[in-house]
Amino acid sequence: MAAVQRWPYSESEMGERIRHHDWSAGALGASADWPAALRQLVDTILEAPLPMCILWGEDGLQLYNDAHASLLGARHPAALGAPAEVTWQASWGLLAPACTRARGGQASLLHNQCLRLERDGEVRDAWLDLALSPIRDADGNSAGLLLCLRETTQQLRTEQRLSQAAQHHQQDASLQRHSVHRLHLALEASDLIGIWDWDTSREAADEAFELLSRVTAEDAERGQGFHVQDFFAHIHPDDRAAVRQNMQRCLQCGGSFSARYRLASADQPPRWAQARGHCQRDGQRLLRFTGAVMDITRQQASEQALRNREAELKAITDSLPILIGYIDHEQRFRFNNRYYEQWFGHSPQRLYGKTVLEVLGEKAYALREANIRRALAGEPVTFEAYAPHRDGSPRHSQVQYLPRRDEQGTVRGFFVMAQDITERRQAEQALRELNETLESRIQERTEALAQVYERLLKEMASREQAQEALRQAQKMEAVGQLTGGIAHDFNNMLTGIIGGLELIQRYNQSGRHQETGRFIEAAFTSANRAAALTHRLLAFARRQPLNLKRVELNALVESMHDLMVRTLGSHIQVRTQLAADLMPAISDENQLESTLLNLVINARDAMPDGGSLRIATANVELHHDAEVGDLAAGHYVTLSVIDSGCGMSTRVLASAFEPFFTTKPIGQGTGLGLSMIYGFTRQAGGHVLIESEPGVGTEVRLYLPVHPQLSLPTHDEPLPARPPQAQADETVLVVEDDPAVRLLVLDVLDMLGYRALEAAEAKAAVRILEASGRIDLLVTDVGLPGMNGRQLADIARQHRRDLPVLFMTGYAEQAASAGFLEQGMDMISKPFSVDTLAQHVRDMLAHAGEN
Repeated sequence: MAAVQRWPYSESEMGERIRHHDWSAGALGASADWPAALRQLVDTILEAPLPMCILWGEDGLQLYNDAHASLLGARHPAALGAPAEVTWQASWGLLAPACTRARGGQASLLHNQCLRLERDGEVRDAWLDLALSPIRDADGNSAGLLLCLRETTQQLRTEQRLSQAAQHHQQDASLQRHSVHRLHLALEASDLIGIWDWDTSREAADEAFELLSRVTAEDAERGQGFHVQDFFAHIHPDDRAAVRQNMQRCLQCGGSFSARYRLASADQPPRWAQARGHCQRDGQRLLRFTGAVMDITRQQASEQALRNREAELKAITDSLPILIGYIDHEQRFRFNNRYYEQWFGHSPQRLYGKTVLEVLGEKAYALREANIRRALAGEPVTFEAYAPHRDGSPRHSQVQYLPRRDEQGTVRGFFVMAQDITERRQAEQALRELNETLESRIQERTEALAQVYERLLKEMASREQAQEALRQAQKMEAVGQLTGGIAHDFNNMLTGIIGGLELIQRYNQSGRHQETGRFIEAAFTSANRAAALTHRLLAFARRQPLNLKRVELNALVESMHDLMVRTLGSHIQVRTQLAADLMPAISDENQLESTLLNLVINARDAMPDGGSLRIATANVELHHDAEVGDLAAGHYVTLSVIDSGCGMSTRVLASAFEPFFTTKPIGQGTGLGLSMIYGFTRQAGGHVLIESEPGVGTEVRLYLPVHPQLSLPTHDEPLPARPPQAQADETVLVVEDDPAVRLLVLDVLDMLGYRALEAAEAKAAVRILEASGRIDLLVTDVGLPGMNGRQLADIARQHRRDLPVLFMTGYAEQAASAGFLEQGMDMISKPFSVDTLAQHVRDMLAHAGEN
């Protein structure tokens, strides 16, 4: 965003005062809303050296510059923005008529007006010339007045003194000499060295030369003058000849005399003087030669400093490899650097004063004329132009015309800056030619590549088919390996269940009832093992928020030992190194099991030819913050998985946790395993480290925070002796599409004393719910055909508000989403025991009764 320019632009004292004055409270209003004519005029007078004041509006509100402020004395700065009548008070009677005329469109000039001004704390008379002119707005109406002042006090007093001196000279010679003496004293206090008067009417006029500043009192009393040689005595010897020659020419021909020379003194540096005079002649007769000598030492030093600065500036501009010049409003060159001579063959001295047309010629001028007019109209211009070098070679340049304005904002000319871009244009042309040839070559190459591309597509298609077949084979092999291991376990468990039930049936038929107990126990054991395996497999696929609780890492590793062994295969040796005094960790047990299994599978893939896998746990204390990652100091539990596989390179190790990064072939890995492990561990308040060396192996170490409850409960709460029974007339609606499960639940409820209603699908259950009969609890399967159990629960609560609902499910993924269970709802996972079902039913009815 562009910076806001401050206004007024002047750095003067009055510029600062006008910028910081609170105009919004006065008649003028905020300065940003002033008319453009007023703002422009304020900028103009602030830089003027003479006293100037704007009287704006009917009240003549004052805006003035620093010189005017010094005239006001103590009336400044109160006069800023105040009416002129209030400021000038007694003098307003003199100014008012002139202001009236100026507002009517007639400018006024008042000469040598006496005004009362404050000087050095005292009010004194001062004489001034006052000029009043109207300020017109856009419609030509008078919007204010411009007051310009020039103090003439010293001039009047000098003229009065000179007049009095002349009168006294005519009346009395003694008075004349006295006036001359006073004038001599006055001249000694100024830069004026002296004045001379060579009057031919006086005696010895051809030899006498009177230099008043050198007249002594005794000479004045005798009325004697000085010889011409006395004048030359004060000139430095090295400059006398030139001054004498100049003076003799003036005396012979008449007219003006001017000479600049050094004074004959021992001052270092020498003092400089400027002599100016006028010689009056009557034909061949010399009448009078008068003049004055001024001390111009300071002026000479300033001019010399200016010349030095100009020389330095010219040396800088001459050293730059660009054309730099200045052209005035008449289109004449007023400044040129040395580069013009290298380009056009004309020196800056030769170009000075020449027009652009004369230097460039008609053809080149015609190409630039429109841009020159735009620059003289005040518009910066940038364009490219052609102008031949003096050696005849073609030259292209980038030209800039930058307008130059005076104090009033009028364009007085423009600066020229031109840079030779011939080499750049040649390079661009060469590049274009190269591009033109490249197009044809690229076209040929493209056609050849297109043919290669077609062949490559065919090869890729055939290769993709082969890879797809390979991926399918690998996928089926992986599925076969997984299902084979699971089928092996399930077949063992089913053998125990089916065989046990068959033996129980045969023993019951033969009347050997007392021997069936051990087979019932074996069938229960096999069934519970199958249920545990099913829950564990489902837990690995569960997507749910972390359920942080106390986890015993050693117990978790031991419970997964068999699964890990089957996953790794017989070619990999599995060892555990578990700390005996391991503290409990706080984590999500299901996620932690999935993490450990993922790490084991990664280790297996890193050891295709076999090897060893070690799983270790340990207690760790971090003494400093950020000692591991950004973990705070404290106690942690670590779980490490160490393999003897191929290891990872430094580059692979740096990207190991990046999502979708994998070193496995396409179709054999998603690259999400380690990133998911890292995210879970960080979410649980821990950290993950990987150490790996190619050819040696990899260690993945998980840091988990310690659970605040370090000790286990001293004893478990005793289970109830018998399942909780129903209370009077409690009714339960059971909705289950599987007849065996429905029959089991109904028998359990009947055994516990509940009145049970049944439905095989949701629509039948809705009809029962719409009836007026008593229903205290809804027990429904989640995965019903058609309308599912969760939708049925919503409809049930439309008919029976706050009805308790117990969901049964063999696959808990649906319940993982947020908001699945509401107040008064619970879930039980299949398979479940009679006691577990009975306890859930009793607990839900008890809570419903409390509410």
